[in-house]
Amino acid sequence: MRVVGFSGYSGSGKTTLVEQLIAHLRLAGQRVSVIKHAHHAFDIDQPGKDSYRHRAAGAFEVVIASRRRLAKIREYELEAEPTAHQLLAELYDCDWALVEGFKHADLLKIEVWRATNGKPAQYGDDPFVVAIATDSPQALPHPTALPVLDLNDPDAIVRFLLANPGRFDYRSPLFDDHHPDDPGAADAQPGSGGAAVARRDPGAG
Repeated sequence: MRVVGFSGYSGSGKTTLVEQLIAHLRLAGQRVSVIKHAHHAFDIDQPGKDSYRHRAAGAFEVVIASRRRLAKIREYELEAEPTAHQLLAELYDCDWALVEGFKHADLLKIEVWRATNGKPAQYGDDPFVVAIATDSPQALPHPTALPVLDLNDPDAIVRFLLANPGRFDYRSPLFDDHHPDDPGAADAQPGSGGAAVARRDPGAG
């Protein structure tokens, strides 16, 4: 599995870009999964549905499946903020996992930046940013040797990813030093190994 993050402030266009990349990667024959960071008490279930009733009754996890799809909803007994690595461990095998949000995760990522958004850029301080997708390259706040990609050309961004597939090969740091059944695995320190935490190479790609 290859993993790439997409970071940027709200309103920068991350969701639109990820949506476009899914379609373009699928056309290239790739199986794609997505992890999305949400805020607060989001819900994907509907009151009155069986799965909602089971969850409301106190189930820790509800898994619902048909011949077409499977969904799992987990209720945290205490408030918790899962890491991108913990969520990646939940995925079935795929070619690419696109991680939207998780701005501070130790994953190689493409920063989505718009000058009109009026927000600061991340790439100057984040060693995991490997490229910048923007609609205003002339307005970037800091000089950079990183690839600058056209935010409005998802096909070019897909070509960038597919030209550097090995760079995004993922090995979970959760299991580098822990048995998968070890309860302490979820507390593994970020940056403990693998391409997931590889540093950027400004001269690459």
